[in-house]
Amino acid sequence: MPFSSLAREKGDETICGRVPLDIAGNFIPSRPVTGTLSRIIMEVQKLQKRVDEWILSYGIRYFSELTNMALLTEEVGEVARIIARRYGEQSEKKSDKDRDLGEELADVLFVLLCLANQTGIDLQKAFDRKMDERTLRDKERHLNNEKLKK
Repeated sequence: MPFSSLAREKGDETICGRVPLDIAGNFIPSRPVTGTLSRIIMEVQKLQKRVDEWILSYGIRYFSELTNMALLTEEVGEVARIIARRYGEQSEKKSDKDRDLGEELADVLFVLLCLANQTGIDLQKAFDRKMDERTLRDKERHLNNEKLKK
């Protein structure tokens, strides 16, 4: 059973058991945010909630984590095929010309959100931690990279 369903059954006002929501279902940030960052945080939380609601309404239940990992790999492969043929050295086949990269990226995002939901991951918090880590680690690395200045 998805973690978010367990949280909902217990009457907890969270999704995925860890993302704090107010009564209207809006994300309650752990630190003050403003501007674009505020809109992004709201969107990630809303995306996780929207996927969870869709799964419970139309998908019956989440596929297993292993199945979703295989699906994620398949969807990333479809993105790779489009990019390799459209932007890389391979020629684009006629059957690939009408493929929408945005739709394929959205498929990747959907399965990624499923995996986050069913494993109880607050994707916003994980993303924030990763960006903080990258900033500390790379704050001067890329600025001093001669290869990037060309």
